[in-house]
Amino acid sequence: MTTFIKNSVYNLPSELYPQVETVLDKDSIIEERLEAFEDIIDSEVGDTTLVRARSIERESGIRQLFLKFEGNNPTGTQKDRIAFAQCHDALRRGYDALSVATCGNYGVSVSLAAKLAGLKCFVHIPEHYHTKRVTEMEELGANIIRTPGDYEKAVEISNDAAKVNDWYDANPGGANTPIQLKAYADIAYEIYDELRDAPKIVAVPVSNGTVLAGVYKGFSSLYRRGKTSRIPIMVAGSSYKKNPIVHSFLKNKDNYEDLQPENIKETIINEPLINWHSFDGDLALQAIRNTNGWAENISDKSMIDYARILSEKEGLKVLPASTAGLIAIIKHHQKASLENDRFVAILTGKNS
Repeated sequence: MTTFIKNSVYNLPSELYPQVETVLDKDSIIEERLEAFEDIIDSEVGDTTLVRARSIERESGIRQLFLKFEGNNPTGTQKDRIAFAQCHDALRRGYDALSVATCGNYGVSVSLAAKLAGLKCFVHIPEHYHTKRVTEMEELGANIIRTPGDYEKAVEISNDAAKVNDWYDANPGGANTPIQLKAYADIAYEIYDELRDAPKIVAVPVSNGTVLAGVYKGFSSLYRRGKTSRIPIMVAGSSYKKNPIVHSFLKNKDNYEDLQPENIKETIINEPLINWHSFDGDLALQAIRNTNGWAENISDKSMIDYARILSEKEGLKVLPASTAGLIAIIKHHQKASLENDRFVAILTGKNS
């Protein structure tokens, strides 16, 4: 175990080595193992950077634009928040293995969390997807299973495998939704800790919609408790005409509707965003509607361009797909100038 920690690209501070030893010691009582895993989560996951994007402010004319950079998490994305929460739940409930489907980032997050929790990890990936992160998953001990069809089919196969083999099902939707929303609500609490109130707008890149719904849940809780003066306007950005949450909003649908699977074509850029079915699409669409927010289709070219701009002018190496929310704010401002206030866009780190 210690060799894994020292040789891994995910370098844990040496003071956490005893906690990892405790978690992996299956002769220890479960309360001690859970407490040790919680120490690891508290130390390594969340509390990500909130920075003011002054260069983009000057270019766009938007004032007080802040970037919530989830690249500070262990594997570089917000997915670590739910991966560690799910592995904690699996450990608590006595599972020794888990199953998950992924387009890339979530698979790495779950692989790392499972490794540190002493759980076997089975990752299902659509056979035609281009993710470059398979090597990381394998280095973390995950078992990679290539599946026919799209991401939604991979989730179905992963669900079935979990049932048949009595593995923990770490996929989105269903019984996992409350755990995942609670984990993502922490993003709202962290933004509040920095700004001491809710911003006017929070913009999020959407795929399944879980991050947006979780952030909304967090700010709703803060508002109910009298901590903030408002709930932010929730804004969604996603790949051009390839996300059902954005499509449902732009078509003025009262309720979320799936897209036609045959119309979804993935690229290396849009893979983290596209799907014909968003597992938490209803919750995300409701959050946008409840806050008088909006949603935008974003092209691959725009996402690539803004990833470059963020690198050159703000010093942030971001996944191009994660710029979709930021671009949705800027596009809106170009059409109808936003009044001066504070705005936050959530971004994910770039990993090869």
